[in-house]
Amino acid sequence: MQHRKIRMGMIGGGTGAFIGSVHRIAARIDGHIELVCGAFSSSPEKSKETGQELYLPEERVYTTWQEMILQEAQRKEGDRMDMVSIVTPNHLHAAPAIMALEHGFAVICDKPLCLSTREALEIKEAVKKSGLPFALTHTYTGYPMVKQARHMIASGELGPVRKVVVEYPQGWLTEKLEDEGQKQATWRSDPAKAGKAGAYGDIGTHAANMAEYVSGLPIIKVLSQMSKVVEGRLLDDDSSALLEFEGGVPGVLICSQVSAGEENALKVKVYGTKGGVEWCQEDENTLLVKRYGAPNQIYRTGVDNSYLTKAALVHARVPSGHPEGYLEAFANIYRNFAMAVRAHFSGSAHNPVYDFPDIDDGVHGMALVDAMVESTSSANQWIEVAH
Repeated sequence: MQHRKIRMGMIGGGTGAFIGSVHRIAARIDGHIELVCGAFSSSPEKSKETGQELYLPEERVYTTWQEMILQEAQRKEGDRMDMVSIVTPNHLHAAPAIMALEHGFAVICDKPLCLSTREALEIKEAVKKSGLPFALTHTYTGYPMVKQARHMIASGELGPVRKVVVEYPQGWLTEKLEDEGQKQATWRSDPAKAGKAGAYGDIGTHAANMAEYVSGLPIIKVLSQMSKVVEGRLLDDDSSALLEFEGGVPGVLICSQVSAGEENALKVKVYGTKGGVEWCQEDENTLLVKRYGAPNQIYRTGVDNSYLTKAALVHARVPSGHPEGYLEAFANIYRNFAMAVRAHFSGSAHNPVYDFPDIDDGVHGMALVDAMVESTSSANQWIEVAH
């Protein structure tokens, strides 16, 4: 494995699926990973069609994910897949993840981790028993300027954290698209496939993860208001929450998919005693640093910007002024995970600067979903997040 690419199989992501092609592009960018097989759809015909479009051998395109895992496990090392990418709706994360781990395959999974905390703990147990690397694609942690912000907070440069604010407004569910058969809206609005949270489960989990990643502090309590703004919708499409982070640090989280006119405006702000950092996903190459009693500073992505920390520099690819975006951030998670997989199978240590969200982030994210839902259903009481 030291002298070849990591071999990947994919579950889900068939022709017409939004996120599957994004995962495949991200996996290819740095040249560490090659797609060798897949079970791309619950429809055997669509899975076969996708395999043909991706120029995969016919015998490596499977009709079910169970068949793929079993058949690949029988192939010789160096020929079989080394890892599985799971890009299905939420209700189809746990079973394939557990089966893949039990058959010796590392797993990278789309977020949120699964359908429930019970499933999350079952996956964690499978990770523990296998000892294999596991990644969750909280994509936004892969941006260089997010790495820079995290480092500046962790180093104490801006003082102890006093306040965290994160917002993630979208507008694409302003109308009831699920009634029109729009595939992405349909499953995200179905509790059987999405779980107990809608907008919060889809994008609020990203927002919470970003708040924790940049601040370096876990959320320990929430007081939420999860709303169904569009009449007849089964799950929340707009949520707000007061947060309490470790050490009593206060925070605010807002997420919405009915903020008409918004695209993907994730923004995180973390304030310390000496200043704060502010980063927005729609201006991803810029980090605004605000210092008490001093002018604001603008930090920019670029491998030639020597003032950046190592964590930011190793997650950039080109000189400043050449925009790096969502696909590159996604690719950073895939590259870092591939490095961890290679290190695992070669018996060497993985360099922690090449980090990625892991199983613990996934389990904690599901505990946050539970706490958010419980707070709203109990007349907006403060609820502790389970550990």
